[in-house]
Amino acid sequence: MYPLLKRLFDLLLSSFLLVITLPITLLTGIILFISDRENPFFVQERPGMNEEIFKIIKFKTMNNKKDSKGNLLPDKDRLTALGKTVRKLSIDELPQLINILKGDMSFVGPRPLLKSYLPYYSRDEKLRHTVKPGITGLAQVSGRNFLTWDKRMAKDIEYVKNQSFKTDLKILQMTFLKVIRQEDIVVDPNSHMVDFITYKNNLKKA
Repeated sequence: MYPLLKRLFDLLLSSFLLVITLPITLLTGIILFISDRENPFFVQERPGMNEEIFKIIKFKTMNNKKDSKGNLLPDKDRLTALGKTVRKLSIDELPQLINILKGDMSFVGPRPLLKSYLPYYSRDEKLRHTVKPGITGLAQVSGRNFLTWDKRMAKDIEYVKNQSFKTDLKILQMTFLKVIRQEDIVVDPNSHMVDFITYKNNLKKA
């Protein structure tokens, strides 16, 4: 019963927010296009519910600069000054309202991570894909990118096992307050946190 209620809530709220944030979305898209001279949207395949692949949509905050061998430079070297501001204000997340409207995502759920991470999840960690991924989740309001991978995964599993309308409303409220106060926001998560695959490989070596 709750999944149907949650989907109805997602449809109504995403439709409402798409309308009221349209001026911000349009302005951000235009500014990014003028600044970077390229598509202002970042589209990438991510695993969703039941590990089905969908295309997540965000505002692009990094350029496509490459080294002499044609490889993309590290994220920290491609993150633009404007992109830092867009991330800091969480404006880069706005296009994901389209993903919610389409049914790829929900407002609350485990964040959709990279497709390349799929082979590295433990059996318990795979539970994060038994629900729709979210723009925000229990891990995000519990420390966001300051959590270790183990703690982030544990929070995702905790959410899956205890999800309810009351929990979702609480997470949304905490997310709103953190965005307003700009708490636990890391512009470049890779600056202090190792990649998930590297983390898992290091555990095997230990």
